[in-house]
Amino acid sequence: MPVAISLENLTVTYRRHPALHHVNGDFEHGSLTAIVGPNGAGKSTLLKSIMGQVRCNSGRVITHAAIGRIAFLPQQAEIDRSFPISVLDCVMLGYWKRAGLFRRISGEMVQRAEDALAAVGLGGFAQRSIASLSVGQFQRVLFARILLQDAELILLDEPFSAIDTKTTNDLLRIVQSWHAEKRTVIAVLHDYEQVRRAFPQTLLLARNVVAWGATEQVLCHENLHRARAMAEAVDDHAPLCAVEVADGVNGVEHA
Repeated sequence: MPVAISLENLTVTYRRHPALHHVNGDFEHGSLTAIVGPNGAGKSTLLKSIMGQVRCNSGRVITHAAIGRIAFLPQQAEIDRSFPISVLDCVMLGYWKRAGLFRRISGEMVQRAEDALAAVGLGGFAQRSIASLSVGQFQRVLFARILLQDAELILLDEPFSAIDTKTTNDLLRIVQSWHAEKRTVIAVLHDYEQVRRAFPQTLLLARNVVAWGATEQVLCHENLHRARAMAEAVDDHAPLCAVEVADGVNGVEHA
């Protein structure tokens, strides 16, 4: 299978303590992969490393998607919802990477944005303020924005956290449709039963790779026990990591 992302000896540190340690492996093109593991395992750090938002202290990330064809959904806690913007305008930010800030918005583009809102169950919400939405409604808005991006690589950080079951199931169906369209989707998740039901591939992290492959093989009792033991053994007072990052280098390459 063609490769969408390659991780080569990836190490990321915070205050010179490793958050990811010598991670190696490939995400296949068109794969649907869950990233799971204990708290502090480096799951969100891995997504931010792929996006180039954190620096790699050693190793590298090679992505085979054009920069403009990557969509990233951060955790909601990292998004400022106080900015006075309508639901429709928020969704149309999905055009930004391809169209830029100053391209004229056509009627066709507006219609596509309204269609995306309808697809996530928010028809009629276009003129509402994003600040007026519930957590689940705002997550639907963010998924609608991804629909407009037409991304070939989609990264989701805890996309179903703190939302109701109906919203989760609706958004999972969208994720499944992306997978059917051969887009590469990677999601940080905590619900192992949800992963078993909906995600064919799983990466189990505990700062190091514990297991990576078919979900039914990765999420076995032995691997989960090993991940917990590795997380509990982490000593934040251990000697500092000797690896240093080169100035201005984030370790991300686009093939």
